[in-house]
Order: sequence, then structure tokens, then C-alpha cells
Amino acid sequence: MSSVLSEITGLSQRDCFYIVERHKKVFDYPLHQHREYELNFVQNGTGVRRIVGDSIEEIGPLDLVLIAGENLEHVWEQGNCHTEDIREITIQFSSELFDSNLLNKNQFDRIRKMLERAAHGISFPVEAIMKEYHRLDTLATEPDSFQQFISCLQLLYELSGFDYKILASSSFAHAPRDRESRRILKVKEHINAHYAETLTLEMMADLAGMSPSSFSRFFKHHTNRTFSSYLIDIRLGHAARALVDTSQNISEICYACGFNNLSNFNRIFKAKRGTSPREFRQIYKKTKVIV
Repeated sequence: MSSVLSEITGLSQRDCFYIVERHKKVFDYPLHQHREYELNFVQNGTGVRRIVGDSIEEIGPLDLVLIAGENLEHVWEQGNCHTEDIREITIQFSSELFDSNLLNKNQFDRIRKMLERAAHGISFPVEAIMKEYHRLDTLATEPDSFQQFISCLQLLYELSGFDYKILASSSFAHAPRDRESRRILKVKEHINAHYAETLTLEMMADLAGMSPSSFSRFFKHHTNRTFSSYLIDIRLGHAARALVDTSQNISEICYACGFNNLSNFNRIFKAKRGTSPREFRQIYKKTKVIV
């Protein structure tokens, strides 16, 4: 497989944020990655295909995504969009803008949590975009750089209060885990190390020192998912990464990632990712470039 384009962003060492507004007819920039964090807003892009890690979605008229994962692959492709004037506002900033001492202050708690989760890429609901539309609309044209900085901080803070959607799976994005209790981390680390093996609810309950029924409630409380759903997502993330980074055939990947039936793997992958494993690999092959 080829490498992903490593973008050199326009952010200088003397600036806190790099903000640019573009009007375009087509998205033609290839799949890419960069160290900087990025908040990307797209207006009038209905039908555009957005790829963030192993998340592939067709966007609507308004799209707002935050990517805070170092080297998390992403791209907006033309897809089924035929709009003559697509508006895009991109805000990039360094991961070093907020040091750990600042992020650990109470006032930054919401922003810290959002940035941690954005290591997977997150998308914001339409109501968040509409509430912050005026700020987004005027941000790129604000003449005072200090006020622009304050507006960016305010934007991040306001967005952190919404129920955003996590995009890429943790096993694909290689993202660090959220700060969690020792018990749930122990279970998640075991799952990530042994996802290709047979894992049952009873085995995980025993590992956590709980009864199966108590563990089931405990796990869902901490992850908002059942154990079986979480395990499938971990396996799918590893499978998606193998489809991108290796030349293994799909059946080999299927069994290596803990699925014991190829047709079932194909069905689950398409239901969860919106494409078949073969289509997913072809999409990445098409959008990758050699660097």
C-alpha cells in the first residue's frame, strides 16, 4: 500500500491559529494527514463523501468536523455533490497550543475532553453548527488577530458542550484512550490485545471480578455500548486498518481479526461502515498518493 500524503499546513510558529476560507466547485485534495489539529466547516456540500479514518459518510448541507488525532487520515471527496459554490472554512492549530497545565484547569475541562475524543475525529450536530454559524461566518474576516483568537477559544468551548459523534474507531486511529477507571481500562486493554481470540461476556466479567449481569451493566455505563457491540467495533477497526495497510486478502483479514465467517464479516462491515471491505480498500487505494 502507498503512504498517505503528509500535509504541510499554513500554521506558522508565530500564530496560534491558521484560518482560511475557500469557495470551490470541487474537492480535489487527496487523502492526507498532519500533526496539527483541524476544525473543518463545509457549507453547500450535500453529497460530498467525508472520510475520517475508517468512517465514510455522505454529508448534508452543513458539516463541521474536529480532527485532533496525530496523523489520522482524512479527506473530503466530491462524491455526489454538484453544487457550484461550496464554502469551506478550515481552522488549524498546534497540539502544543494548550499545554497540559492549562488543559487540566477546571475552565478547560470540557475542551480537554473534546480534544481527547477528537483523536478519533468527531462531527457536530446541525444544531451546534446553527448556534455557532455567525461566529464561523465572520471568523476568517475578523481583522483583529487577538479578537480572532478569543473567538476561536469561544468556538471550541461552545462546541464542547454538544453531543458530538465520534467517527473513527480507536483500533483504526491508534488513538489514546480516555481517562477511565482502572477496571474498565484493564478490560479494554485485554480486548485490544486478544480481539482475534474467542472472548465472552463471562470471561470479561471474571477478569473484572464481577458477575456477568453486573459487568454487563458496568460496561454499558462506561462505554454506552454492549460488550458484543464494542468487541465487533474493535475487530472492525483492526480489519479496516489491515485493508488499508496490508495486501492480505479479505478472507485472511476476516479470520485474523476474530471473525469466523466471511459472509458474516462482509455483512457486518457494510452495515457498520457503509461499504463492503472490498469497496473500502478501493476507496483508500484511489485516494492515497505516494510521498
